[in-house]
Amino acid sequence: MMVKRLVLASPRGFCAGVVRAVNVVELAVAKWGSPVYVRGEIVHNPHVVRSLQDKGVIFVNELDQVPEGARVIFSAHGVDPAVRKSAEERGLKVIDATCPLVTKVHREAVKYAAEDYSIVLIGHEGHEEVVGTMGEAPGHIRLISSLEDIAGLEVENSGKVAYLTQTTLSVADTREMIGELGKRFPSLEGPSAEDICYATQNRQEAVRELAAEVGLILVVGAENSSNSQRLVEEARKHGVPAWLIGDVRAIRPEWLDGIESVGLTSGASAPERLVDEVVAWFRQQGASVEQLVTCEEKVRFRLPSELR
Repeated sequence: MMVKRLVLASPRGFCAGVVRAVNVVELAVAKWGSPVYVRGEIVHNPHVVRSLQDKGVIFVNELDQVPEGARVIFSAHGVDPAVRKSAEERGLKVIDATCPLVTKVHREAVKYAAEDYSIVLIGHEGHEEVVGTMGEAPGHIRLISSLEDIAGLEVENSGKVAYLTQTTLSVADTREMIGELGKRFPSLEGPSAEDICYATQNRQEAVRELAAEVGLILVVGAENSSNSQRLVEEARKHGVPAWLIGDVRAIRPEWLDGIESVGLTSGASAPERLVDEVVAWFRQQGASVEQLVTCEEKVRFRLPSELR
C-alpha cells in the first residue's frame, strides 16, 4: 500500500437530528425500561440499530407489531398523519424523534396545501422522509427525482406551484432542478429557507474541498443513507474516485493501488467509532493523519418534552 496520508473531513458524522433521535431512544429506555419500540430504523445505520437492540429496543416496520398501550418512538425521518392516527387508535404512548428540519418541511407542505398550491417535492421515491412529507398533503404533491421528470410534470394550476425538497439531497442537483422548475413555472414559490439541511450542505462542502487534496475518498455510511450516497456522488463529480463503506472491513486494497492521499468522511448517521476504526487501520499501514476543517457546527435540538 502506497497511502502516506489520510485526510479527515470535518464536519462529518452525526448531525444534530441524529444525535437527538439516538438520545431520545436511549433516554426512553433509561426512564421507562425495555421494551421500547421504534417504528422503522431510528436513523439509517445498522451499527446504531444493533447497539440499541442490545439495550432492549425493539424495531418494527408497522405499528400493528406494537402491543396496544405500549410506548413507541417515531424515527428521525418522520411519519405521515395516517401513522399518527393509527398510533392514537391503538392507544400507543408516542415519542416523536422526527428531526426538526424534517418537521419544518411537513409544516410547509401543510401550509401550501391549505392555500391550494400544487406542490412539487424533489426527493427519492420510497424514502421514509418523502413518504411522510407526501402524506401531509395527499392530492397536492407531485414527486420528482431528476431533471427528466420536470418535462412531463403535470399540475392542476401552473400559475400556483410551490416546491419542497427532501433534506438530504445533493445541494447542486437540487438547485439545478429548482432552476428548471422556475423556467417551467415562472411564478414558482418555495420555502423562505432552504429545505436541504445544514449538515447535508456542510458535509458536501467538506467533500468538495477534500477532493482537491486527495486521490481517493472513502465515505463511512449505510447503503440506505441518502446523505451518505450523496457524499460519494459529490466526490465523483469533482473527479475523485469514491466508495461508500459500512465499516473498515469493506475497504478493498485494490482501491488504494497508486494512491498516496486518501480522504475520509462519514454520513450524518454514521457513528464516529466507525471512522476511528478506519483511521486506526490506515495508521497501522503507516499513513499520517490530518484534519481538513471547513466549518464548525454548533446546532443543537431540544429533546421532546417527555424527556427533558
